[in-house]
Amino acid sequence: MTRTNIRRGLAAGGRRIGLLGGSFNPAHQGHLHISRYAIKALALDAVWWLVSPQNPLKSSADMAPLGDRMAAADAIVNDRRIIVTDVEQRLGTRYTADTIAALNDCFPDKQFVWIMGADNLVQFPRWKSWRTLFSSVPIAIFDRAPYSTTALAGQAANVFASSRYANRNAQRLADCTPPAWAFFHTPLHPASASDIRANQPRSDRSAT
Repeated sequence: MTRTNIRRGLAAGGRRIGLLGGSFNPAHQGHLHISRYAIKALALDAVWWLVSPQNPLKSSADMAPLGDRMAAADAIVNDRRIIVTDVEQRLGTRYTADTIAALNDCFPDKQFVWIMGADNLVQFPRWKSWRTLFSSVPIAIFDRAPYSTTALAGQAANVFASSRYANRNAQRLADCTPPAWAFFHTPLHPASASDIRANQPRSDRSAT
C-alpha cells in the first residue's frame, strides 16, 4: 500500500499525536477519559485510537470483527481531537514495534507519543522488540489500579529508569528524543472492556 493510502484521513490534525493502541473490544468511556487527559497533560493536538486487527497477546476467541470494533469506537467518540483508525491493518503490522517504525516512516512530520496503562508496562518485556520500541517513541504511562506499584518496580521501568521524566516536564515529552517516558497518577475511571463483555447478554457478545 502506498504512503498516500496509509496517510489517508491522518495527514492533517496537528503535529503532536498520541497513539493509543488496543483491541477496543469494545471501546468505552475509559478510553475517552485517558485520551482527553493525555491531550491536556502532554499538550497533544490529537490522539489516534489504533484499533488492532488482533492483539498477539490476547485470544481471538471473543474478539469482535475489526469493522464492528471500529464502528463501536466511532459511535462513542464525540471529540474531534480523537481519531479512530485502522491504520495498523493498512500497514499490515501486528506488533507495536513494527507499527511505530512504519508510522515514523510514513509520518515524518508528526511527533508521536505512545500512550498505555500501567498494566501494559508490567507485561512490556513480553512485547516483541520491547527495548527497541522503548527507544523508538516517547511513552506516557497512566495509572491503572492495581498495577502501578508492580509496574514501577518491573523490568521495563528499571531498565529505562534513567530515561524517566518528571511529570512537571510531561508537556515536553512529545519533543523528546527517545528513550523518554513519564508515569501519571491520574484520576481513575472504572470502565473495563472485559467487564463490559462479561455483563453483555450471551447473544450479543459476538457483535461487540
